[in-house]
Amino acid sequence: MPEIIVRNLEKSFDSIDGKTINVLNGVSFEAQDREFVCLLGPSGCGKSTILSIIAGLIDYSGQVIIDKESNNSKAKIGYIFQSPRLLNWKTVKHNIKFVLEANRVMPENRDKIIDRYLDLVGLGEVEDNYPLFLSGGMRARVGIARALAIEPEILLMDEPFSHLDELTARRLREEILKIWHEEKRTVIFVTHNALEAVFLADKIFLLSDKPCKVFKEISVNIARPRVFESPQMIKLEKEIISSMGL
Repeated sequence: MPEIIVRNLEKSFDSIDGKTINVLNGVSFEAQDREFVCLLGPSGCGKSTILSIIAGLIDYSGQVIIDKESNNSKAKIGYIFQSPRLLNWKTVKHNIKFVLEANRVMPENRDKIIDRYLDLVGLGEVEDNYPLFLSGGMRARVGIARALAIEPEILLMDEPFSHLDELTARRLREEILKIWHEEKRTVIFVTHNALEAVFLADKIFLLSDKPCKVFKEISVNIARPRVFESPQMIKLEKEIISSMGL
């Protein structure tokens, strides 16, 4: 049974000059329980808008069914943004505690949860540091720990490594796969990087430019763990880039 079903999403915005910009045009796809799905498309095509709709942050036309609940899901959703969006005046620990408080996690459980997920992302020794004193990669890990701390069934990831250097991004891609394997979440990961999608995903949906729609579904039948620049990875990356007309 699919955990997420997206059917015929339509979304438009009004521009400053009064014109209507059609962003989504009948976007449809499905994600199975505990599946790692990538939405791959050019920058600005509407990928983040799709995530915002799934998260219930903006209105739309169409249908989103999550965990069998149509348009009113009871499934808990974690969201990892393009930038970590940490509160610089709070320590790492209190950045995560802030989210736990907002989700009404019992006070006696908070420290244990924080310790667990900081350890999971390899940051158990920096809980008293402030974000400005951390590297970009470490701040990204804090963002991941914060999203996981609410123990979501579904994890939405909006190009979380795009602002990092490639070496750091590769390490974090490997780490997020280890976490996904351990935590068994359903993941929808947005990217414009074809190689990143091939490395991470069970399934990739290729998106057109605005107005955005899904024009191809690709199953990634490459055994895990995958190796960057392996012949299979490079071949599929080239096929995807060709399909996107690049």
